Amino acid sequence: MSAIRKSLLSATALALLTMAGCAANPATYAAPLAAASTESEAIEAANFEQDRASILAMAGNYKVTFDFTETVPFLAGYELKEPKLSGGHESVRVVEDRGDFISLQHLLVVGPDDSPFVVKHWRQDWQYEPARVLTFIGGNAWEWRDVPASERAGTWSQTVYQVDDAPRYGAVGTWTYQDGIAEWTPPQEWRPLPRRDMTTREDYHAIDAINRHVITPWGWVHEQDNAKLILEGAPQALVREIGVNTYKAFDAYPVDAADAYWAGTADFWAGVRAEWTRIEAEHERFAITIKGETEALYNPLLALALDVKSGDKALEPALIEARAVINGFVTPEIGPLADRLRTAPALASTES
Repeated sequence: MSAIRKSLLSATALALLTMAGCAANPATYAAPLAAASTESEAIEAANFEQDRASILAMAGNYKVTFDFTETVPFLAGYELKEPKLSGGHESVRVVEDRGDFISLQHLLVVGPDDSPFVVKHWRQDWQYEPARVLTFIGGNAWEWRDVPASERAGTWSQTVYQVDDAPRYGAVGTWTYQDGIAEWTPPQEWRPLPRRDMTTREDYHAIDAINRHVITPWGWVHEQDNAKLILEGAPQALVREIGVNTYKAFDAYPVDAADAYWAGTADFWAGVRAEWTRIEAEHERFAITIKGETEALYNPLLALALDVKSGDKALEPALIEARAVINGFVTPEIGPLADRLRTAPALASTES
């Protein structure tokens, strides 16, 4: 039970006893209040455990499909791009579980079964009743946003991280269970461009997205309602897009390759996460100085992880190098948004 809920219940009990006056017997009120408190705590505890079960249900081994389709253009002359469909196999592992905090690491397994290659993919961190959430503000910059105490009860924040454990986006929402569907849906929040667009086009700067996580009998789905935004001047939607990332339980692929990669690199990535956590704790806002795709940041870190796994580099020297790479590209002086954007947008050709 949250401290906020306990305080509210205690205050309610005290107010009721005070209003009763001296003539009333406190015991008359104590029993019902205790029962109400116990019932409320039981309901909250049950809801909390149901939410945890939903989050933990996303861990496992999956055949994944990433399906994105543009639907509605909003600027004259823009033509919808061809749908993008890709997939593979992904292992999702619980990195940390502290009860009110759960961290899930995604590991993408690609290539033939006899020579698989593991790509450290995205990470999702879940915090119960967060006091604040790290949000994307455009141009590879992020800032903390407070969550008012009156709006925290029963909520979970999800913060998503890049392959190098740099942040991507965060949001706060509530798990709901209407019509037999376990799903988490936050309000719209900005996100950086996905790599599928960051590396192929320059006509928009951010995504205004609703990310819905839905648990199914066969796995789970990450649904996205995206508006692709141009951020020069007032934000302008270029086009809307529907995304459906499907995770179907499946283990007929080299799952052991994913587990071997994580066993050999987990300590390294724990050190990298600790450095990003330090940066997040020390700054209300910060930016990565690279405009656009951050290959110059993530490629060295991914390479260091492989060096640690193979034994070519010891853990501590690798972490010293990793921290230097990270801090070489991070600044708390984020500057104006216009200065952080890649290029002036131009309508992408119909062939892109």
